[in-house]
Amino acid sequence: MAKHGYDGGRLNLPFVGICTFGKYPYVEDWDNIDADAAILGAPFDFGAQWRSGARMGPRGIREASTLFSFGHAGAYDFEDDVTYLDPAKVRIVDIGDADIVHTDTMKSHANIEFGVRKILQAGALPVVLGGDHSVNIPCINAFDDQDPIHVVQIDAHLDFVDERHGVRYGHGNPMRRAAEKPYVTGLSQIGIRNVSSTAKDGYEAARAMGSDIQSVRHVRRMGTEAMLARIPAGVRYYLTIDIDAFDPSIAPGTGTPSHGGFQYYEVLELIDGLARRGDIVGIDLVEVAPDYDQTGSTSILAAQLLMNTLGRVLHHRKR
Repeated sequence: MAKHGYDGGRLNLPFVGICTFGKYPYVEDWDNIDADAAILGAPFDFGAQWRSGARMGPRGIREASTLFSFGHAGAYDFEDDVTYLDPAKVRIVDIGDADIVHTDTMKSHANIEFGVRKILQAGALPVVLGGDHSVNIPCINAFDDQDPIHVVQIDAHLDFVDERHGVRYGHGNPMRRAAEKPYVTGLSQIGIRNVSSTAKDGYEAARAMGSDIQSVRHVRRMGTEAMLARIPAGVRYYLTIDIDAFDPSIAPGTGTPSHGGFQYYEVLELIDGLARRGDIVGIDLVEVAPDYDQTGSTSILAAQLLMNTLGRVLHHRKR
């Protein structure tokens, strides 16, 4: 009798099976990561200043990502005439989630940092699913024994608050904490708009500490290629994507939605150009909060963007 009652293996449709990211193999042993890229969940949202719920982001993104589980075929893009994520050429694994200790920011962040360090030690590209944007802090910490990085942030908010009522590790602080690192050579902060989480003095401090700040309207006015030209070429990039960089008409499921945001291809083309311009060595995508997402479109957007980002990063690397 054939396994599962039929010949020819399993069809393995998107709604079947365990929800690892993209249905890629699950690796429980963090000392045995053998892959080009490894997915780590960081379900932490104690850094949020308004609506919580991003702790469910990794689970929501993983579930949505099964829609894009390409099986044995990879993902053929007829516009580029490239098959991305060809399983014969790239290896992606999901290593599960960092352990989160409720109400303990520092311990939870330490656990996230530990996971990212394990991925880096394995020579793989860390891809972290948030969680609120504070999870970027331990991600950047994990690069302290790596070569220098330039941080590219795609976000509605500057996240450059130094300290507010004693809070230094919330989701309004990560870019300030990154800029303080000696191995962070600069920041490109893209999509910043409207009433922000950072006051005017924060913008002044960001520029003084090596940041280039551009809004959605700035990027549309200058175009993608001109925006890319403002980012140092031939260096190592850490890419941090807040889902609220996108317009809430397509990404309502987030804690701090901000109208006037990017559309999908604007961001994908920017990331594709970045992957051609240098080496993307770390990625996080944060602030997906599925409970505010009636149709699941925000989680689907996050999963689709990450799948296509991984495809392009790994393709351009191998070229």
